[in-house]
Amino acid sequence: MSTTATSPVMATTERMNGTTPESISINSSPSQPLQQERRPKKESKKYKHTFAVHSTSRTSCLSHDAEVAPSFLGFRNLMGLVLVVSNLRLMIENLKKYGILVTLSGSDISPVDWRWGAFLYFLTPCHLFGAYMIELLAANAAKDVRAKEKKNEDGIDEMVTEQDKKTLFSTWKAIAIIHAINATSMLVFATWVVYYKIHNPGIGVLTQLHSVVVWLKVCSYALTNRDLRHAMLDTTSTQSALPALYKTCPYPANITIRNLSYFWWAPTLVYQPVYPTLPARRWSFILKRTAEFCLLCALIWITSAQYAVPLLRNSLTDISSLNLINILERVLKLSTISLVCWLAGFFALFQSFLNGLAEIMYFADREFYGDWWNSTTIRSYWTSWNKPVTHFMKRHIYAPMVGRGVPPTVAQILTFLFSGILHELLIGVPTHNILGFAFFGMVGQLPLIFLTDVFKQAKGHNAKLVGNLIFWLSFCVFGQPIAAIAYFFAWHAKYGMQTRPVWPGGKAVG
Repeated sequence: MSTTATSPVMATTERMNGTTPESISINSSPSQPLQQERRPKKESKKYKHTFAVHSTSRTSCLSHDAEVAPSFLGFRNLMGLVLVVSNLRLMIENLKKYGILVTLSGSDISPVDWRWGAFLYFLTPCHLFGAYMIELLAANAAKDVRAKEKKNEDGIDEMVTEQDKKTLFSTWKAIAIIHAINATSMLVFATWVVYYKIHNPGIGVLTQLHSVVVWLKVCSYALTNRDLRHAMLDTTSTQSALPALYKTCPYPANITIRNLSYFWWAPTLVYQPVYPTLPARRWSFILKRTAEFCLLCALIWITSAQYAVPLLRNSLTDISSLNLINILERVLKLSTISLVCWLAGFFALFQSFLNGLAEIMYFADREFYGDWWNSTTIRSYWTSWNKPVTHFMKRHIYAPMVGRGVPPTVAQILTFLFSGILHELLIGVPTHNILGFAFFGMVGQLPLIFLTDVFKQAKGHNAKLVGNLIFWLSFCVFGQPIAAIAYFFAWHAKYGMQTRPVWPGGKAVG
């Protein structure tokens, strides 16, 4: 039998594999399509060890000069697998050491806390309806002035008109003062109750958060209607000064209980007479978002009770003795737990809860957040991760200051300081320790904002990579764990039952 003949078995096998010795590509690379290199049949069949393997210049796929960047999907899968395995090991270690710590006892919340929390929940929105009554009086006054202006279009009784304008100015000033008293009294009273009457931090955070949200809504309602009222009375300006969307509900037709109630429940902090809406509800969508919200809340609860609390308790002695190495180790351990709780909380609030609420309210603008996880600057994170608050700050604080001649940089710093005060109210008041960690944690990010702005202007991928790493390190690896440890320590130094830790260099709080 000739040595150059091909056996039927070999031919069949080669056809099943889709290749033959003549069709093997020796020049194929990730950047080139599979090509067939034809060689003389007699040479390829006779000399099996002579075909050229290295016949062209090629680069390693991980080199910077590679023609096509390789996919890192496999490495991402590996990183995900390593995270799952390493955290599974920590979970097993935690169960072996502490057992099951999660209970359904409600963390022994006092009935007094429940009563005060429920009382504030129903009392706080009353101030929103108080703002409605104030605006109703203002709208009636504006309509009277507008009627007089129409009667005096020919210039008759001009002196009376000037006097009416002075009276009107005094009226608007009085309305602004009443609005300020209404909003501020609500927030001050809620803060006092949370700090002195509600002992449980969880109930306190929810109650204080609700109070701050309603306070921001009251402020937006008052400020927006003030400008709408002035626009109606300003006969020198054109109607184009207001958004075209508002034409369907011009001032003062928007001053109704129905309009206010919609704003009360709408997933936004910025008042508008009209919002973009959807024609119908999707109940399947609402059920999915509700299920997501409940599951994520359960995940946060279990993670906090089973993993965060033991770790925080074990850090009390190290903080008292200022054992910096152990404190750093606790912070790094807590960073994973806090990251899980933070990401779960973000998804539960901004994706599940707000989208579900928007669907119930037919609210069409669902941009509650941007892709903050890709932030290359601290500034871009703060403007993309919580759009409802960002819109409020820009519309009612930053833009008015710039409009009055405040330099934009100064206006940005003042807006950030105001946000820091709100963070301290939401964290320091419910934990009964106004330490300033939340406020100064926000202020401390101002240098990082200007630092990472430099990376945004720089060209190249490495600059953006450094900016994104600074963001993750400052928030998730060090920022949040350090704040959690600080407030947990302060809470136990003040209210610890079994072991009351001692402040570094001081005595236990009595």
